[in-house]
Amino acid sequence: MANLVMFCILAVVILGSAIMCVMTKRIMRAATYLLFVLFGIAGMFFLLDYTYLGAAQIAVYAGGITVLYVFAIQLVSKRTLQGMVERLKGNRVVGGALISIIGLATVVAVILKNQFINEAAKLADKEISMDVIGNALVGSEKYQYVLPFEFISVFLLACIIGGIMIARKEDQK
Repeated sequence: MANLVMFCILAVVILGSAIMCVMTKRIMRAATYLLFVLFGIAGMFFLLDYTYLGAAQIAVYAGGITVLYVFAIQLVSKRTLQGMVERLKGNRVVGGALISIIGLATVVAVILKNQFINEAAKLADKEISMDVIGNALVGSEKYQYVLPFEFISVFLLACIIGGIMIARKEDQK
């Protein structure tokens, strides 16, 4: 019963913060709400007794990525952010809603066609140990993920270097 109550609390925090993240007009508040979403997801991992994934969520995403976003926001000049109020036009709202509905229909069609729900129900009965998950994350064999992690780390490094270069060019002006 306590797990259900905690799940409901975390779900409300995650959904509320996610909605506020995309609805707020202030960019620093959006980054703060994103931080709450990431902490809530870490709470879900802890609730499922995946302490390693919860700690990684807090360390990598809630700690590192949110700080990276805040630094990127602070590096952008105040003149660029001032007066950035975008008015919603009717045709843009209708276009965005239409694209969202098409995307939702595509996802539902793929899920129903490939019977992902039935396969997930079969897999839910099996318990996968943390050793298997750890080996899949850091292994280099087929269906293991060390190579994508390396590509992502190189990409993030390139983004950081690009941000530093942009900040240096503004200082030289």
